[in-house]
Amino acid sequence: MQWLVILVIIGGVAAAAVWHFKNSGDAAPDFQTAEVARGELIQAITATGALAPVTNVTVGSQVSGIIQKLYADWNSPVKAGQVVAELDPSTYKAALAQAEGDLASAKATMELNEIEARRDEELFNAKLISASEHDTAIATLHQSQAVVQIKNASVDTARVNLTRCTILSPVDGMVISRNVDVGQTVAASLSAPTLFIVANDLTKMQIDANVAEADVGGVEEKQNVTFTVDAFPTRTFVGQVVQVRNAPTNYQNVVTYDTVIGVDNRDMKLKPGMTANVSIVIAERQDALRVPNGALRFHLPEVLAKNVQTNAVAKTATTNTVTAAAGADAAPDAGRRGPGGGFGGPGSFGGPGGPGGRGGRGGPGGPGGAGNRPRGERPPIRTVYVIADKANPTQLKAVQVRVGISDGIYTEVLDGLNEGDVVVTGMNQPSGEAPAASRGSTPPGMGGMGGFRRM
Repeated sequence: MQWLVILVIIGGVAAAAVWHFKNSGDAAPDFQTAEVARGELIQAITATGALAPVTNVTVGSQVSGIIQKLYADWNSPVKAGQVVAELDPSTYKAALAQAEGDLASAKATMELNEIEARRDEELFNAKLISASEHDTAIATLHQSQAVVQIKNASVDTARVNLTRCTILSPVDGMVISRNVDVGQTVAASLSAPTLFIVANDLTKMQIDANVAEADVGGVEEKQNVTFTVDAFPTRTFVGQVVQVRNAPTNYQNVVTYDTVIGVDNRDMKLKPGMTANVSIVIAERQDALRVPNGALRFHLPEVLAKNVQTNAVAKTATTNTVTAAAGADAAPDAGRRGPGGGFGGPGSFGGPGGPGGRGGRGGPGGPGGAGNRPRGERPPIRTVYVIADKANPTQLKAVQVRVGISDGIYTEVLDGLNEGDVVVTGMNQPSGEAPAASRGSTPPGMGGMGGFRRM
């Protein structure tokens, strides 16, 4: 039994040694690849907003009183000029009667003053009264005429207030809110109370979407929009950008801009207040040459730096062939060699320099090394690794490509690749060590390649 245990232990040690010998040597890495192909690309930005009628009219009351009758309720269709409510008119009828009585009294006084003024005019012409008495009679007549005008205005005011006891709909539409009941007192002393909210036309609605300041630069009028609402999770609605308002909204240090999106609601499925998850299409390509975003994020890990050597035969200004085999330290020369031994990568992606000095000057696209591209500009140049020989998948070629729009999964390639090229999107380490890309490190001598970012 003891010998059997010893033999099992020896066999296990031998198997472990064989496995370690096979996996710790200069085995070639297993690259994950994808083929460059054509397809549809849609670049969009997302936002949220609330649905609302294009025209919302608040129906209020300019006079105070008790609601006597209601002629409209929730979801009631109304026409412009239609009676929707009535206030108790008793108080205003009495005020009108009083104003009319005051007017009649003022007119009677004015008639008496007119008779006296004519009599004083005859006496003054006959030299029987003084000029002072004549002037007093004329002034009294004018004062009574002014009083009549004031009483006329009071009557008009009382009549208008009486008509305001009848509440009319100002527009055609549908009542979406009723805030009063019969018997409720309406007080309009300081501000007009809201009685109803009438939506002018629910077949045409709008979304007030809050677009972040980082995305608002790509939003323009007449861009197509798709959105969903929680009430219809399997249906996608469409709309169009109508207006991008310049007034910013700052909420918890997040700046957003109100983007108005017009929506056709002929089937009346959408209701005011629904939350819409909006996707604004800012660019679209039907047959674009596209590459997976993983290829743009990939770079050679630190563990393979010692197993990469430069193939000096295929060295150009934009491409460089490297072979993943045993050899001296090397790296793709996408630019020109720097003074300290580092290799400058694409100018838009300057990163830390290689050992012995700072990164060198970059190739096409600008200076490498520390990188000094203007802030706010997205670099159009990326570097991808292409399988140089499909018969030998360990032979790579670093290629600079000019990219266009992206949908988050694929990116458009404008220049640098051809349809059918095989690009590297990742790799499996033969030794089981995690790739350097996941740790954020940079291979020696690849200072210019330090600026890769996730798309």
